Amino acid sequence: MQLNTHLNIDTSLCGKVVKLEDNYSEVLLHTTVHMCADAQRLVHGGFVFGAADYAAMSAVNDPYVVLGASSCKFTAPVKVGDAVLCKASVVSEKGKKKEVDVQAFVNAKLVFEGSFTTFVLDKHVLD
Repeated sequence: MQLNTHLNIDTSLCGKVVKLEDNYSEVLLHTTVHMCADAQRLVHGGFVFGAADYAAMSAVNDPYVVLGASSCKFTAPVKVGDAVLCKASVVSEKGKKKEVDVQAFVNAKLVFEGSFTTFVLDKHVLD
């Protein structure tokens, strides 16, 4: 299957799609020192959220998908050097609206979970 959305994203910041199926994707984020928030090497949560968002968009896999809302929680810290695997599944669809659930893991430990409300538009959001 071919990725059809977010084709210009910086994968060093948002992760790389490593698995893509209908209504499902996995994004792997290798955390780096550039994502570090403090002297103890805690990764800023925005990078984990970005990878989860990218996974949600990839699961929908439409060129005109946009994020409308999200609800999430961070369940464990991520540190520099961790590999974060985000697993995204489209769980419902109504018209242009698709709900996507995402879970992120470091090894087998859950570090993030969220629900993303996406919309598939008829044209680019900036047009």
